[in-house]
Amino acid sequence: MSGALSHLRVIDLSRILAGPWAAQTLADLGAEVIKVERPGYGDDTRGWGPPFLQDDHGRDTSETAYFLCANRGKRSVTIDIATPKGQEIIRRLVATADVVIENFKVGDLARYGLDYASLCAIKPDLVYCSITGFGQTGTMSGHAGYDFMIQGMGGLMSLTGDADDVPGGGPKKVGVPVADLMTGMYACVAILAALARRDREGTGEHIDMALLDCQVAMLSNQAQNYLISGRVPKRYGNAHPNVVPYQSFPSADGHIILAIGNDGQFQRFCGLAGLDHLATDARFRTNADRVTHRDELAPLIADAMRGRTTASWCEILGRHAVPCGPINQLDQTFNDEQVLHRGMRMNMRHPVGATVPLVANPIRFRAHPIEYGDAPPLLGQHTDAVLMDVLGMSNAEVDHLRSQGVL
Repeated sequence: MSGALSHLRVIDLSRILAGPWAAQTLADLGAEVIKVERPGYGDDTRGWGPPFLQDDHGRDTSETAYFLCANRGKRSVTIDIATPKGQEIIRRLVATADVVIENFKVGDLARYGLDYASLCAIKPDLVYCSITGFGQTGTMSGHAGYDFMIQGMGGLMSLTGDADDVPGGGPKKVGVPVADLMTGMYACVAILAALARRDREGTGEHIDMALLDCQVAMLSNQAQNYLISGRVPKRYGNAHPNVVPYQSFPSADGHIILAIGNDGQFQRFCGLAGLDHLATDARFRTNADRVTHRDELAPLIADAMRGRTTASWCEILGRHAVPCGPINQLDQTFNDEQVLHRGMRMNMRHPVGATVPLVANPIRFRAHPIEYGDAPPLLGQHTDAVLMDVLGMSNAEVDHLRSQGVL
C-alpha cells in the first residue's frame, strides 16, 4: 500500500475504543497495525453484542458491531503477555516497530517489562502512547475511567440536555462515546507530532493521554464562557449559549434546525419567513441583542416555522444561504444524497464469509486517496503470519508456543 504512513509499524496493545480508534486512524493512513489480544478472549468489545455481523446466509457470526467500528486495517495476534515467553515476543515485535499504543492501568505493564522505560531501552526512538482515564499522575491516576463517567465528571453532561424545569430535563450524556473518540483523535495527533520530532531529532517520546483531560479540553467555548464570566453555564437543550437563533424548531411535519451565525443571515431569514418586522426590532438587531432577548424571540420564530414542512423550509432557506437542516435518524443519514456522494458508507469483505458495512474515514486526500487494507480481523487471524514474517519464527516454533498457551 502507498499510504502516507506505510513506512510505520504500530503495536496496538489497547482495547475497547480510545486506543483502537487512534490505531485504526493510523491504519487508514497506511500504517501496519498489529493488534495484540488475549488468547481466547480478545478485545473486550468482541463480546459487546448484539448486534452481530451476519454472514452471506443471514446467520449471526461472532463478530460484534462494536468491535468492527474501531479495528479496520489491523492484523490480530493472540499473545498472553502474562507469560515470560509472551513478554519476550512483545519485546521482539516492539524492536521492529515505531509506535506502541496501550491503555492498561498505570503501572500494570511495568510488571511485565512492557512499560515505556523497559521498551525504550530496547528501542530508544520509540513513540509510546499511554491512554488512561485520568493520566499517569495525580491522585486518581490509578482509577479506572470509562466514557460515561468521564462525560459526567468532565462537565459535558452539565451542558447537555434541557434545563431541570423542562419536562424530561436534566443532565444527559452524548449519544456516542465522545470522550473516548476525542481522546483517540488527540492521541493520533500526538503520535504524529512525536514521529515528526523523531524523524528530525532521532528521539522517542512517552505520550500521556487522559480521557478526563481530553473531555475538559473539548468543552471549548463553554469552558471559555465560564472562565471569562465566572458564571456556570446553563443547559439550553438544542439552543446555543452565545448565538440566537441557533436551535431546533417544530415544523409542519417534524423539526428543523436553524443555525444562524450572523446578522446578515438573520435578516435574510426574516424576509423569507415573513418576519421582516423582527429584523428591524431593536431587541433583535444584533446577535448580542438576540441573546439577551432569546426568550422573546424564540416563540415568534417557532410560530412561523410551523407553517411549512422541514423539506420546504430547507429548500427555501438553503437556496438563500440561511444555514438550516433536518434532524435525521441514522437510516436517513446514510441515505442522504450528500452522505452517499461523499462515500461515508463503505463495504469490506470479511473472512467470516460476509460483507461488512463500515463508516469510512472522513479524511480526503486529493492526490493520494486513502486505500483501505483488510476488514476488522478475526481473533488471532494473523498470529502465525506475523510471528513468521516479522520475527522469522518457524511453523514448529509457533506450534510449540501455542501448545504452551502463550498464543
